[in-house]
Amino acid sequence: MKILISADMEGATGVTWPADCLPGTPQWERCRRLFTSDVNAAVLGFFDGGADEVLVNEAHMTMRNLLLEEMDDRVAMLTGRHKALSMVEGVQHGDVDGIAFVGYHTGAGDEGVLAHTYLGNSLTGVFVDGVRASEGLLNALVVAEYGTPVVLVTGDDRACEDASGYAPQARTVAVKDYVSRYAAVCRPPAATAAAIRAAAAGSVTLAVRHAPAGPRERRMEVEFDAEHLAGAATVVPGVEQTGERRVAWTAPDMYEGIRCFKAVTTLVSAAVEEWYG
Repeated sequence: MKILISADMEGATGVTWPADCLPGTPQWERCRRLFTSDVNAAVLGFFDGGADEVLVNEAHMTMRNLLLEEMDDRVAMLTGRHKALSMVEGVQHGDVDGIAFVGYHTGAGDEGVLAHTYLGNSLTGVFVDGVRASEGLLNALVVAEYGTPVVLVTGDDRACEDASGYAPQARTVAVKDYVSRYAAVCRPPAATAAAIRAAAAGSVTLAVRHAPAGPRERRMEVEFDAEHLAGAATVVPGVEQTGERRVAWTAPDMYEGIRCFKAVTTLVSAAVEEWYG
């Protein structure tokens, strides 16, 4: 049995503000150990539960945050950019029985600690077939096309609530409780590691590959906080401006939908000016 862990940082233990997860800052140096602790706890739990193989895919920003030297020696880690499926790279090979979203958060426009979708700012909403989407929902729709269930989600309490919508069967662990976008009531790492390890062990029974979801056309929309960003996004073929600050496109499936979304966010990030966005 093979488990894939998609590891993001904003939803990790103790992380509550941008400097905690911005590579190169003193706070990031401290918090990357907390992040590693969360991920390693999930790794240990999956092996406790009977997994044969665990692959960790780094999914935060530079995708070079976890400390490999502090991970269990049975794990393999996919580190760095750039990857065809970004946060869920590896699922497309057809050998992943279950996936865990560790350190996840809510999406742009929602309440949650460090809530955003791909870009820290600039996006005020992402929608799939009219439904507001977090990174968790986007990635869950992608992995469903490969028959891989989401078995575990960790993050703040709002991220766990979000997961109930896209992976109701998954085990969830809240490592902190939302107070504001940059504040939370945090549990200590010893407590969160124990909870994550136990939940991961219990979630292994859910790691059963099913029939891949058939190709389904998806209508994707992105809303920005500035008009010029919508114009910048239309450089991507197939993306049309549908409102003053909104663009949309139709994808034949989520594989193509998420890749187009990645192209849109990459272009838009280059169009953001330092002071005025």
